[in-house]
Amino acid sequence: MDFTLSEEQQMLVDTIRKMGQRDKFKELAKHIDETGEFPFELIGKYGDMGLLGMTLSTEHGGGGQPAMNAVLCIEELAKFSPMIAAPVFESNVGPVRVIDLFGTEEQKKTIVPGVCRGEYSVSVCMTEPEAGSDLTALTTRAVEDGDSYILNGKKCFITGGGHASHYMVYTRFGDTKGYKGIGGLLVEKGTPGFTFGKQETFMGLRGMPSCDLYFDDVRVPKKNLVIPPGEFNKLMSTFDIERCGNAAMCLGVAGGAFEEAKAYAMERKAFGRPICEFQAVQFMMVDMATRLDAARLLVYRAISGAGRGLPSIYEASMAKAYANEMAVDVTNLAMQVFGGYGYSHEFPMERMYRDAKAWGVAGGTIQMLKIGIAGMIFGRRFDQRKGQ
Repeated sequence: MDFTLSEEQQMLVDTIRKMGQRDKFKELAKHIDETGEFPFELIGKYGDMGLLGMTLSTEHGGGGQPAMNAVLCIEELAKFSPMIAAPVFESNVGPVRVIDLFGTEEQKKTIVPGVCRGEYSVSVCMTEPEAGSDLTALTTRAVEDGDSYILNGKKCFITGGGHASHYMVYTRFGDTKGYKGIGGLLVEKGTPGFTFGKQETFMGLRGMPSCDLYFDDVRVPKKNLVIPPGEFNKLMSTFDIERCGNAAMCLGVAGGAFEEAKAYAMERKAFGRPICEFQAVQFMMVDMATRLDAARLLVYRAISGAGRGLPSIYEASMAKAYANEMAVDVTNLAMQVFGGYGYSHEFPMERMYRDAKAWGVAGGTIQMLKIGIAGMIFGRRFDQRKGQ
C-alpha cells in the first residue's frame, strides 16, 4: 500500500506548515495553554482557506475531499497544539459527519453550510456520569409528545460544551433497553431547558471548551431526529472516523515533540559536543522516530482504506489505540532529551506531554478499544457485564 502524498497533498501540508511559521503558532500554542483561551479567531481564517468541512459533501458546501486530507491537516496543525487543530478536526471528522452521511436533506442544508463557513459547530454528546465505556447504559431519555420529543438527562465531559451551536445527543428513546433503544437527536444551543455546567479544567488540552450538559424537559422537534432508535450502528460507524482524527492529533503532538527534541539535540552541548553525538540520545531519537512512523502507517492505512466513506472498525481501533500510547511514549522521551528543561514550563515539552495524555481517554479508552480488537481477532464478543 503506497502512502506517498500526492502533489496536491504535499502542497496542502507545506501551506499549513508555512502558515504556522508565519503566524507564529508556537507562540500562540503557549498563550493558549497559559490563558486557557480557545483560539476562536482561527475559525474564520480556516474557513477562508477551505479547511473547514473539506471532507463534507460538495452539494451542501463541503469540499468533497478524501478524509486523508483532513488527517494531514490535523496532524500538521497539532504539531503546534491540538487547540490550533481543533476547528479542522471538528468540522471534518467530528459529529457533523453523522449529519452529512445520515441526516435528512433539511438537516444537511441547515447545518453543513454553516459549519463550512465557520458559523456553526456540532458537538457530540455521549458520556454520562454512569455511562462512558458502557454507552448502552446511558439514561438520557427522549419521549414522544406530539410532533416533538421531550428530552431529559445529563451529559458530562462534553467537548465544545457551552460554545458549540448544535449538539448531537445520543439518547435512549422511550423504555427500550440496550443499544436498540439508542438514537441521535440534534439539539440547538438556546433551546429552553437546555443548560450548561461550569467549564472543566484539565491537566492538558487547556483552552478546549468542555462542560456538563443538562436537559430538563427540553422539547426537540421530531424533524431534529438524525439517527432513529435501532440504528445505533450508524452512530458508532461514523465514530470510527473521529477516532482516526483522534489518532491524527496524536501524530501531530508526537511529531511536534520529535522535531523539538531533534533541534535541541543538535544545539545543546555537553562535554564539549552536541548531545546528538551521544549514543543514548541517538537511541531515544530512533525509538521516537520508529514509534511515530509505525503509528502513522496504522493511521494512514485506516483512513486511506475508508476513501470518502467510513474506515474499518478494526483498523481505526488499532490505529487509535497504538497512536494514543505512542504519543505518551514519544513526548516522554522528548522530555528526557531536554533533561531539566523538558520539565520546565518555559519549554513546550511538558505541555506536549500533558496534551498527549488526553487522547487515550477521549473517543474511547485504550482498554475498551483493545477489548473490541480482541473480539475481532477471536471472532466473538466479550461481554463485560458477564465477565467473560
